[in-house]
Amino acid sequence: MRILITGASGFLATELMKQLGGHEIVRTDIAGQGVVHHDLTAGPGLLFDRPYDAIIHLAAVVSSEAEADLAKGLAVNIDATRTVLTAAAAQPEPPVVIFASSVAVFSAPGNGTIDEGTLPRPLSSYGAQKVIGEYLVRDFTRRGLIAGRSLRFPTIVVRPGRPNRAASSFASSIIREPVNGQEAVLPVSPDLRLHLASPSAAVAAMLHALDLPAERIGDETTITLPGLSVPVAGMLEVLEHRTGRATLVRHEPDEAIERIVSTWPGGIETPRAEELGFAADPDFEAIFDASLPLIAPA
Repeated sequence: MRILITGASGFLATELMKQLGGHEIVRTDIAGQGVVHHDLTAGPGLLFDRPYDAIIHLAAVVSSEAEADLAKGLAVNIDATRTVLTAAAAQPEPPVVIFASSVAVFSAPGNGTIDEGTLPRPLSSYGAQKVIGEYLVRDFTRRGLIAGRSLRFPTIVVRPGRPNRAASSFASSIIREPVNGQEAVLPVSPDLRLHLASPSAAVAAMLHALDLPAERIGDETTITLPGLSVPVAGMLEVLEHRTGRATLVRHEPDEAIERIVSTWPGGIETPRAEELGFAADPDFEAIFDASLPLIAPA
């Protein structure tokens, strides 16, 4: 297969690449090593001079940044997505297109549990922009122009590297930094629940979506991925049990982050996704243990 990956300098794209041996991969991002440097907000450029069998569209402006800069969020999360879909639709044969969406499309009063069929009612610019992308993917698929599938990812932990501008970035920081003997700031209530997935589960979901027959997906091209419902306090309990370093996490409420994250569902029931073969991690202990090779010093 010839596959295009956008946002290819990101962590998930890097992990995905490790599992795509045997395919011809074109990686693009606005910066980074080993990628084709291209800004999709400026149009498709020469990226689509040859057709692709599949496109994995990961390029995005993350939640807090999209909230702080509406114009940038619209340009990257909507305009660039439209560029990718339009270029894909012009190919001789409809390619598989995987669009990275998010559970931020939902709102859940009181951080409650919802069902995957709950109507999206985003309370952030990022969530609204992802919903628009989902509907574009659905419409292009309905027209027979692409074979689309939008994956609503849970909060993905534990990511290596430095914190980014995602509102959920703290969910990795409160594990990653203490494991490395550094202090971390918790900007939300310890009682807040998160719908979580490990990086390996996220990569597995993309690989499964890549191979999933269109007839199994049907008209509903959006799939809310299974995840673990874990309170922040539960994450810290595992950190303490495994390392004894939970005291390195300092609670400093941040109203802006709490306002975004507290509207997300604390848990999501996903029977359709599970019937399609997608799976959640077994427990947070498994996520923690699997993350250590990525985040701990060698």
